[in-house]
Amino acid sequence: MKPAALLEPMDMPNPHFPVKVHRTTIDEYGKLLFPNHWHKHIEFLFCLSGKAIIECNSVPFTMETDDLIVVNSNDLHAGVSASTDLFYYALIFDPEILHSPFFDATETKFITPIMQNLIMFSHKITCDLELKSCFLAIVKELKDQQLGYELSIKSYLFRILTLLLRNYVAQVLTVNDHTIRMKNLNRFAPILQCIEESYQEELTIDLLADMAGLSRFHFSRLFKELTGKTVTEYVNGIRIGRAEYLLYNTAMTVSEIAIASGFHDIYYFSRIFKQYKHVTPTDMRKNRSTLI
Repeated sequence: MKPAALLEPMDMPNPHFPVKVHRTTIDEYGKLLFPNHWHKHIEFLFCLSGKAIIECNSVPFTMETDDLIVVNSNDLHAGVSASTDLFYYALIFDPEILHSPFFDATETKFITPIMQNLIMFSHKITCDLELKSCFLAIVKELKDQQLGYELSIKSYLFRILTLLLRNYVAQVLTVNDHTIRMKNLNRFAPILQCIEESYQEELTIDLLADMAGLSRFHFSRLFKELTGKTVTEYVNGIRIGRAEYLLYNTAMTVSEIAIASGFHDIYYFSRIFKQYKHVTPTDMRKNRSTLI
């Protein structure tokens, strides 16, 4: 398995202008929007209706109407729908598009640190009308592609970064901090992919630690630092998410769903499900029409 197993290759419609927009509508509750992955590009998700849960570095954020989710370069992120009327845009761009060979103050103070992933922005922004206006203007420019649309889009991207720098900087990393972060991200990427793909199987800490070439203690500590969760919490979170989707969208019995989600003890499944969702699997199925 490759070290960068969760690194998403980014195909751009125009490789000479690396900006693209995805329009997504989902009418299923609990549907996986995208599995855990990362890329060097900056990504913005803007919600026009409905609700979704977006995880950035394993921290969940609820995205609702007029919310903007910022995915920094190299952030691990995943998403799942949380309504039956989800509609959002995803704007993805390579920050190098804003790079200039002329090293003025803007380049050295802002663009280069952003490109080097040293400046990290807040992940969730709510009801910022100017950011919304800039975002939707980029969507329109990409759709219409009138003469000079590339210039217009770059100007809006500069404005968005200005607003983020003034109001939504979450963290400024040192070069050493960034190096350590990327080393751990590359080391643990195949581990996280293994969990995503094999959640139905028995996944022990010893097995995963061996995959990473680390001792059980060192692996557990680094895993918690990277994801904010213990291995058990992370694996159970993946399994419960799958179970929730099956409860809403299939006629499978609760016992069948438990097994399909990686739980082989129905009582343990029910207890963990209630711990995560604050309702039993049976009650969620009974009340799913009102929970959506």
